[in-house]
Amino acid sequence: MGTQIQVVLLGSATLLIQQGLSESLMGRYEMHHLWHWSYAEMKQSFDWTPEQYVWFGGYPGSAALVGNVARWKSYIRNSLIEASLSKDVLSMARIHKPAVLRRLFELGCAYSSQVVSYGKMLGQLDDAGNTTTLASYLELLNAAGLLGGLEKYAGTAIRKRSSSPKFQVHNNALMTATRSETFAQVQAKPEIWGRFVESAIGTHLLGESKRLGFDLGYWKQGDAEVDFVVTKDGKAVGIEVKSNAAKRTVGMELFKKAHPQAKVILVGGAGISWQEFLTMDVGVVFE
Repeated sequence: MGTQIQVVLLGSATLLIQQGLSESLMGRYEMHHLWHWSYAEMKQSFDWTPEQYVWFGGYPGSAALVGNVARWKSYIRNSLIEASLSKDVLSMARIHKPAVLRRLFELGCAYSSQVVSYGKMLGQLDDAGNTTTLASYLELLNAAGLLGGLEKYAGTAIRKRSSSPKFQVHNNALMTATRSETFAQVQAKPEIWGRFVESAIGTHLLGESKRLGFDLGYWKQGDAEVDFVVTKDGKAVGIEVKSNAAKRTVGMELFKKAHPQAKVILVGGAGISWQEFLTMDVGVVFE
């Protein structure tokens, strides 16, 4: 007789599932992460353009509502964000300052794709406590599939907690739903639209990191920065995202000088178009 295999699909936060399985099925399960939908999946299912994906993100359940942006934002805020914060995150651990956790989430959505020091966070969050509290809350938000803090690449590894985190939403819908501007208003401002594009690239890299098992961080030296650094099996690749016509950046030059064995890739500008990168198998950058 063949071995019977049971497959259970759950929509709960990863940490909650792990806790339940560890208690009841220790040593008898294998977990497969089903990540937020990619641009390729949203295009195949709903014929979305890359620009729509950057703005509306990858929640398939919300696709039918994009014709009414106010209703779409309400759905994302109430049915997804509020449900995740109130049920999943607050069920994971004892949260002594739930108001701080919520404000941290809002701050992270507003600054997705940007490096923000813990000192700056403490200055903007009332009664935040200390950096340890903020770091632990950020880890909970990351485990819930909402918001992560990418750490700085240090040559041989990604530094953990010793550097300022780079906020990264797991789904661009979270970034859009918490803002008041319209799609047209954001697209008319190249600097802001560029952040949305960079954040969408970040969500794609996060999804691919779950699938391919690579580490994701960023690199910064003074004012020079490389938006993302992916590392696997001793190989490092710096990825710079530009929505203008740039061919290379100071950050790319300094990163390559500091880490001569690493590769550098420009997404946008004179490099790989950001639209094409959103459909790429990121594993090819290590070849």
